Amino acid sequence: MTKKTETITAPPRKRLFVTLMGVTCLIVVAVIFLAWWIPNRGLANIHPNLPHVVGIIMMVLSGIAILGTGLLVLTTALGKDLVLTRFMRLVVIKFLLPVIEFVGRVIGLDKDRIRQSFIAMNNSLVTSQRMKIKPDRILVLLPHCIQLSDCEIKVTGDIHKCVQCGRCSIKGLVDIGKKYSIDISVATGGTLARKVIVEKRPKLVLAVACERDLTSGIKDCYPLPVIGILNERPFGPCFNTFVDVNKIDEALHLVLDK
Repeated sequence: MTKKTETITAPPRKRLFVTLMGVTCLIVVAVIFLAWWIPNRGLANIHPNLPHVVGIIMMVLSGIAILGTGLLVLTTALGKDLVLTRFMRLVVIKFLLPVIEFVGRVIGLDKDRIRQSFIAMNNSLVTSQRMKIKPDRILVLLPHCIQLSDCEIKVTGDIHKCVQCGRCSIKGLVDIGKKYSIDISVATGGTLARKVIVEKRPKLVLAVACERDLTSGIKDCYPLPVIGILNERPFGPCFNTFVDVNKIDEALHLVLDK
């Protein structure tokens, strides 16, 4: 079988998303300024002090945008929960991401590169909260494509059906589940993944998927914290994918209450 080149060879970096955040912040400040400057003369006709009042409001809004961006950068750079990290995750996930994806498209950036950087940013914000969670409240969620397509034993619903042949990543994941007594589930799609989360009611999800599915999953699950691990796709998307089990082990070490 001929391999394709679609695979994750290097860990995604937050730098791109942080840079785009800075650009987006400048755009927001510019829009705020124009919203004040353009109707400025008309405001003066209504009341001579109105341009100054509106100007102060616009300056406050600009300051909030700059301060928020600065806090996000510091939180991810230092890896510490400085202030309002959960709220900042909301801002990034619900508001900044759509704007940043649009800005990225305008300047010709690959959308998967932006998503990779967003996932890294989200992971940093989640781990900066220094949560310590019991193993039985953590859910590891896997895509069905991580199992070999020609395997006769389907592990969807019960990963422990695996016969431990070692041909795919499932064996290592079963070992991790036993090592930490953590629930591991395989989902065939977004609908089933949401159903599993509702049934299991975890306090944190560690999800393995591609850029698109991880990004949409992180957005759909908020405020539930999600740590995303990108899969490797040597044969293309959604077919015989792999995951570096060591990355899952490392992520669990950051959040497990042992």
